[in-house]
Amino acid sequence: MITTRWLQKRKPHWSKLEELLNLTNRQGLKALSRYDLQELSLLYRQTAADLAAIREDPGSVHFSRYLNQLLARAHNTIYSGQRASPRGLLSFFWVDYPQIFRRNLSPCGLATAIFVLGVFVGAALTYQDPDFKVKFLGPQMVETIDHHKMWTHSIVAIKPLASSSIMTNNIGVGFTTFAFGITGGIGTVYMMLFNGLLMGVIGMACRIAGMSQDLWSFVAPHGVLELPAIFIAGGAGFRVAQGLLFPGVLPRRESLAKAGAEAVRLLLGTVPILIVAGIVEAFVSPTSLAVSLKFSMAAALFTLLLFYLFRPVQANV
Repeated sequence: MITTRWLQKRKPHWSKLEELLNLTNRQGLKALSRYDLQELSLLYRQTAADLAAIREDPGSVHFSRYLNQLLARAHNTIYSGQRASPRGLLSFFWVDYPQIFRRNLSPCGLATAIFVLGVFVGAALTYQDPDFKVKFLGPQMVETIDHHKMWTHSIVAIKPLASSSIMTNNIGVGFTTFAFGITGGIGTVYMMLFNGLLMGVIGMACRIAGMSQDLWSFVAPHGVLELPAIFIAGGAGFRVAQGLLFPGVLPRRESLAKAGAEAVRLLLGTVPILIVAGIVEAFVSPTSLAVSLKFSMAAALFTLLLFYLFRPVQANV
């Protein structure tokens, strides 16, 4: 049964939601600050939960009608389908995204650590048992490495097609790693560990075959962008898992929704990074450019990425 005390506690929240909606009716969403927009979204979800509770009490029908109308207005405002402007997109990637990334350094660091662990485990297993690489890579790829050949030369002949395929694959890996966060992070751990193992096995197999320079001169130009983007995607997956497993004072559903919204924004920022990485992987990495030029390019791209992610920006999000 709905109590008077409960109503007194909830009414200020409904009034605040109504106040924000009245403001948007007069001046549009642009009148709201970023904090107001976040509050509008939170109040909408809380009011929906309040309505569900009130519907269970036959004596609170008049409140039910009021909240129904309030939620209908809020829904139309929040899901009005307004298209993002080019200016808004530019602001997101240039101003907002570095702050979003830095807010989520911990889950991104966890994803990186698991990947690095996989690299060391894969390298150690291959060093101790050279036959392990056959089980992990397959006989065809191992035979190519044993004949001191790179498996990447075919990319050169079909650069535009290869670039498109590489971008699609990398973005797919990133989104899958993120989506697996809903498993409580288990799927994300698997993706990071597996890709780390793969890198470790290939790295050690090429080292044993005397092809380390060939491998790393291929990986470095695009890897300095691709790998951090995958780490960030893993961090987004762990952010979802955090909201699911550790809701704190929030209801679990609300905690998951909040974490999911943050994780999606964290993931979206990896798309342009992976697009650039795909172009570099198709047009630069497999070519016969001097090794020194490839490593110099890798250093320059990595420096630019670090500058982008860690440069000082005015706090907006």
